[in-house]
Formats: sequence, C-alpha cells, structure tokens
Amino acid sequence: MKIRSSIVLTCVVALGAVLVVIGSSAGALAQQPKAAPQQKAPPAAKEAPPAESQGQQAVAIPTPWIKICSTDPEAKKEICLTSQDIRAETGQFLASVAVREVQDDPKKQFIVAVPPGMQLQPGLRVVVDQTPPTPAKYSICFPNACYGDMDINVEFIGRMKKGQALTVQAINQVGRTVNFTLPLKDFAKSYDGPPVDPKVLAEQRDKMQEGLQKKAKELLDSQKK
Repeated sequence: MKIRSSIVLTCVVALGAVLVVIGSSAGALAQQPKAAPQQKAPPAAKEAPPAESQGQQAVAIPTPWIKICSTDPEAKKEICLTSQDIRAETGQFLASVAVREVQDDPKKQFIVAVPPGMQLQPGLRVVVDQTPPTPAKYSICFPNACYGDMDINVEFIGRMKKGQALTVQAINQVGRTVNFTLPLKDFAKSYDGPPVDPKVLAEQRDKMQEGLQKKAKELLDSQKK
C-alpha cells in the first residue's frame, strides 16, 4: 500500500514539532513515494504516553479544518487535502484525519493518524455521529504516529458535511477501545472553499504553537504549586 508524503504532511499541523513542516514545501503534497513495509509499533520505551491518558482524560484541542492544494509536477493534476488534528493541552499529538482528492479522479481517500502503541489488528474504525462504523487499515507506523486509510465516496463526504463529530476508534495494547473525537463544524466550509495560502497557514501554525506552549507552561506551573 502506498503512503504519500502528503498524508504525513496533513496529519500534524501545529506545535512546531510537527510530523512534517507544512510551510516548508507545499509541493510535497503532490509527491507519492512508495511506502516502506508495514512496521510494528515502536518499543515501549520510545512510545508516547498511553492514549487513555492523552485523549480520554486530557482536554482535546482541535485545530481548524485546513485545505491545502498543490499541483503534481509529473501528472499535472491538483491534489487537495482537507485535514484537522487534535492535541492535548500540553501540545501532545492525539489524532489527525484528512480527506485526500486528486483532480479528475473519482476516488477519494480518508487518512487517519493515531499515537503509536496501538494494536495493528484489527485496525481502525471511523464513526460519523451515530452512523455505523467504517473500517480502516493501518498502512505504516513511525515513532510519533501510526497511519491508516480507507477509500471513501461522496456519500461519506456528505455525512461529514452534515455531521457534528467524527470519532476515530483504535485498540490499545491492553485491548481497550480508545476514542479520538474531532468536531466536524466548519468541515464543509473548508472542504468546499478555496485552499489556504501557505503563508497564512504558517502564521496560523505559529500562533497555535504559541498558544499551546502557553497552556503547557500554565499546566506545568500549576503542577508545581
């Protein structure tokens, strides 16, 4: 299964220590390198904290829905990604989703990223509001996140536009279901609207990072008292 640099690009937007720096190259959206063989989650010593402590007890802070487009220099086709991620108050990455579309291609792809340490089998599930869950398969893991994807259609996009929340379900190391919920407010506006200017996106990212760093400092100071 292929994983594209654009997938990595959209899955983490804020916090400076992003998985891939968005502002560094908008053209990276168009590249489509072959994926490395599917990997196991990294050893426990290198894993992020358990997802329950990240997402279940911590307050999840969503980034705005963002649409980024770039032209593939070889295929001469535009590739667009509409994405959002959620983070803890400390800035810890919790989860990310993205809709990927290629100009003139009726196929659409839904990309998911969750913290490492999840069970790769049976995969992921994606739920829009109260609709039946849609399964997604993991494609690759890196030290800071594991990625999964699934093919979607216009009906799924329609549910997202009308929905209130989208939940990504993963299975942790002890076999418990971990829910990562992202708000769908403004998804339709971002999806149907023009792409974000890379300069504006960089400014938004820097502003969000400053906010997260401030919250992290406040949290640390409160723990010292």
